[in-house]
Amino acid sequence: MLDNTRAQMQLTTNEPGPQAVRRLVAQLMDVDDVNRFLIEKITAISIRYDFGAGHALLGRRLRDVPLKRGRLFELMRSGNGLLLDQTGRLSVDGWGGRVDHVADSSDELDMRAVLLRPDGHVAWVGEDQQTLEVALARWFGNP
Repeated sequence: MLDNTRAQMQLTTNEPGPQAVRRLVAQLMDVDDVNRFLIEKITAISIRYDFGAGHALLGRRLRDVPLKRGRLFELMRSGNGLLLDQTGRLSVDGWGGRVDHVADSSDELDMRAVLLRPDGHVAWVGEDQQTLEVALARWFGNP
């Protein structure tokens, strides 16, 4: 992250060297793979934290998916964790004020339920209340 920030700062100077690099980077951004790489690097969306074994999205930042009632990121504005529950059977009772519960669905998600940290990283995937409560306690404290 620090190297990324330092590189961006260098590109903002008016010195001839950084200006030449800025022009080169601008040309490289026309290449889709380079553009995707730079976007993921700058936004840190490609970061995967080691949360242990499990679903492929565990530890990754979930993208803004469309839901029946809007978009995922719109529901995350409170700064709380969020349980996106496509089963309608799960509960975050005891974690009120720390975790929002949204019973909604998305055609783009292949999981029954997902618990997101406030930064949008996937902390749990499943459909079992007991394992959900373990994850809730780990990430958001005791009920």
